[in-house]
Amino acid sequence: MLDIKFIRENPKKVKEGCLKKGVKVDIDEFLEVDRRKRETLQALEDMRSQKNKANKEILQAKNQREKNKIILKMRELDRNNDRLDKTLKELDRKFNDLILQIPNLPLDDVPIGKDERDNVVLREMGEKTKFDFRPKDYMEIAENLDLIDIKRAAKVAGSRFGYLKNEAVLLEFALINFVLDILVKKNFTPVIPPVMLKPEMARGMGYLEQTDKEEAYFLPQDNLYLVGTSEQSVGAMHAGELFKEEELPRRYVGFSTCFRREAGSYGKDTKGILRVHQFDKVEMFSFCRPGNSQKEHQFLLEMEEKLMQILNLPYRVINICTGDLGRPAAKKYDIEAWMPDQNQYRETHSTSNCTDFQARRLNIRYRDSKTKKLEFVHTLNGTAFAIGRTLIAIIENYQQKDGSVLVPEVLQKYTGFKEIKRK
Repeated sequence: MLDIKFIRENPKKVKEGCLKKGVKVDIDEFLEVDRRKRETLQALEDMRSQKNKANKEILQAKNQREKNKIILKMRELDRNNDRLDKTLKELDRKFNDLILQIPNLPLDDVPIGKDERDNVVLREMGEKTKFDFRPKDYMEIAENLDLIDIKRAAKVAGSRFGYLKNEAVLLEFALINFVLDILVKKNFTPVIPPVMLKPEMARGMGYLEQTDKEEAYFLPQDNLYLVGTSEQSVGAMHAGELFKEEELPRRYVGFSTCFRREAGSYGKDTKGILRVHQFDKVEMFSFCRPGNSQKEHQFLLEMEEKLMQILNLPYRVINICTGDLGRPAAKKYDIEAWMPDQNQYRETHSTSNCTDFQARRLNIRYRDSKTKKLEFVHTLNGTAFAIGRTLIAIIENYQQKDGSVLVPEVLQKYTGFKEIKRK
């Protein structure tokens, strides 16, 4: 959430930020609720002061008549206190509902736009893969090599699922081992987090307001959400905690299976494993000092690009516009890999700077060594590998004329083989 003091002092800027993100929130209503809440709190304080004064007057009363008069006054104060308490609870509920709807504000250098069509291409890296034959679709190749089976997955679990098989499984674990080798050397702590979240933790990370609740898988009997990305449970792991300044940045690399309904995407990418309900992902997450978050954001982007470059996959970097940011992010970059058969770039990575938006909700702080004050940390996330989409990019870019697929050189020591071919 945003700092309430900032909202009070900068209502125009908050309104502009909401407008840029395309989020409808009545800031004037919120400020009115905030004003009434503060007035009610002050009235309760005044009433408690009057009750304390009345208690002293009872002790000083000279006779029973004076005591009875003071007792009647206290009963009236109690009735008013109950009424104000009830009013405060209702105002508290409205206040919390409204402040949770206010998104993180975009940083000043974020391009202004309504949706993904207004995103800005920053650079294209690597030559687009060219073949001396007509490239095939990754699913045609994968089915011929018995790497992906979506027909049996549909039989077992329904649409938007797939079985990874044979060398594809080994390739997934090769990607995981490869990225862990690189990131652990960069002071990332490896973690396998829970794939379920309490509602207050999902809300704290800002994802219940970001997307339609139909997007998330919810288990009502257990009151738990399945994570849509491992950053949700990694980011929440330090809720209510206090970092030492010298501990920052605290970096994690998490691996987990993720779950999404893909609500609203029906009819898009229905074939294959590009857009599925269940997928594996390796995610970077960082807690850092506020003054370092933009530098840390560039670092995460550099790590994503380094991984793509080592795999020798052509890609481009996208600066996401205000209308495509999502509620928690103040700034975001995407990386899109070149897909030869599709003759287009497709998203494989993203990295977001969420500033103190999530930390405020989850109360994650550190003590500044100079001011000695408690401050909220900044949180950032970045995709290391979305496994399914990375496999797609490898299959499409490393395909051979005979239908085989070469394994990127850096992964060969993990797989134990250099190519995947029909048996």
